[in-house]
Amino acid sequence: VQLQASGGGLVQAGGSLRLSCVASRSTYSMYGMGWFRQAPGKEREIVAAISRGGDNTYYADSVKGRLTISRDNAKNTVYLQLNNLRPEDTAVYYCAARIYRVPSTASEVNYWGQGTQVTVSS
Repeated sequence: VQLQASGGGLVQAGGSLRLSCVASRSTYSMYGMGWFRQAPGKEREIVAAISRGGDNTYYADSVKGRLTISRDNAKNTVYLQLNNLRPEDTAVYYCAARIYRVPSTASEVNYWGQGTQVTVSS
C-alpha cells in the first residue's frame, strides 16, 4: 500500500488545518489507520487512530478535543482535522496503516506515508 499525505502548512496558534492521506490500494478498508507525528529530537508518537470501519477512534491525551480523525473508505482516504493548534503541535505528521488492526505504536505499522510538515507559530 502506498500512502500519500497532504495538507500540512504554516498556521498561527489557534488556527486549523486538515490533513489527508490517500491509499493506493482498493483493499484499504482492511487496514486500521493512524496519524503519527515527530518533532525534531523526539520520537515518533501516535496522535490519533481509527478502525477499519471508522466506528472506533483513539486520541492521545495531548490532542483530545482538538483533533478529529475520520475516514472515507469509498475514497481510500483518512483525514485528520486539527483545530486550536498550538506551537507544540509543530511536527512532521505521518499517516500509517496496519493490517486488520488499529496501530498504537510505530513498530506496529505496516505502511507509512511520506509525511507532511505542520508548523504552528505563536
